[in-house]
Amino acid sequence: MAKPIFILNGPNLNLLGLRQPEIYGSQTLDDVAEACSALADDLGVSIRFLQSNHEGQLVDWIQEARGAASGIIINPAAYSHTSVAILDALSAFDGPVIEVHISNIHKREAFRQHSFVSARADGVIAGCGVEGYLLGLRRMVGLVPGGKT
Repeated sequence: MAKPIFILNGPNLNLLGLRQPEIYGSQTLDDVAEACSALADDLGVSIRFLQSNHEGQLVDWIQEARGAASGIIINPAAYSHTSVAILDALSAFDGPVIEVHISNIHKREAFRQHSFVSARADGVIAGCGVEGYLLGLRRMVGLVPGGKT
């Protein structure tokens, strides 16, 4: 069986659907996980969907992915703008990386318009709402060895 695609989610995404629905929408992270799982089944791939509010936990999962994942889709949330540690961990991962943001970070506050993660990402999806995860998963399948184009 092929290695799964890790889908990693950063801080406050556990509050999706409750926190600022005018920006992030009304779907919950569980809804996103279910949609990703259904699409993964359709695409013939497996996923591991994880969320943490802790930077070190995200780094640990990225390091674990080095031997266990075919690719990483990551919504680093606020850590996009602050975490060199996450960038460094992603830089040690040999597979493809897709960065996802629910909102368009380029239309938000100036401090949100820079992402350290983008320097490592093979693709960035921003401003497509939670559908960005599905777009990222479709793109990832085209990037991983043996994936569909």
